[in-house]
Amino acid sequence: MQKETLYLKLERNVEIQTQEVRFKDLGKLYCRDQNLLNRIKAEKIVTLKKEDGGRKVVCVMKLIEMLQKEYPNLEVENIGEAEVVLELVKTNKYKGAMQAAKICFVCGICFFGAAFTIMAFHNDVGIIKTFSRVYEMITGQASDGVTILEISYSIGLALGIIVFFNHIGGRRITKDPTPIEVEMRIYEKEVNDTLVETADREGKMLDVD
Repeated sequence: MQKETLYLKLERNVEIQTQEVRFKDLGKLYCRDQNLLNRIKAEKIVTLKKEDGGRKVVCVMKLIEMLQKEYPNLEVENIGEAEVVLELVKTNKYKGAMQAAKICFVCGICFFGAAFTIMAFHNDVGIIKTFSRVYEMITGQASDGVTILEISYSIGLALGIIVFFNHIGGRRITKDPTPIEVEMRIYEKEVNDTLVETADREGKMLDVD
C-alpha cells in the first residue's frame, strides 16, 4: 500500500445513537485516498455497554495504534482533541406531551426562582424604605408607595435583564453568545474534563497499554 496520511479532527464530546462506535462517529477524518478513508470510517472501535453508563472515554493514542496495526504504512495526524468522551443517547426518550411538560416545568422553575430571588434581595436591602426616603428628601412629600422612582427602577431592571442576557423572545439583540450559552459551554467543558480524568484514574479509558 502506498504511504498515505490520515488527518483526525476529534471532537471532545460525541453523542451517538448506536452502541457500536466507528471512526466516522468521532469527528472529521481526511485522507487523499477516498477508498481508504471510507474503509477507515467504517472500522469499529468499541461497543458501549449499559453497565458502563453508556459512556466511554477513548484516547487518540489507542486510535493510532489500531489504525497502524491494520494499515502499517498509514501515517496518522491528530489536529483535534486528545481524548473523546462517547455518550450513548436516545433521541426518542422524551416526545410529545412529556417533552412539553418538561419544558414547561423548567421554564416555571426558572421564572419563579428568579422572581423570588429578586424579591428576597429587595427585601434584604430594604428597597421600599430607601425609595420612600429618597422621594421624601427630593420632593418634600411622603411617598404613597408608587412613585416615579419605583416605576423607573422596574423599567430599568427589565431592560437591564434583557440587555444582559442578550435575548428577547426568540431573537438576539447582538450576534454575541448569551451569558447562559457561555456558562453552559464552560460547564460542558468542565464535565468532559472531569469524565476524562476520572476514567484515566480508574483505568476505564480505552488507551494503549
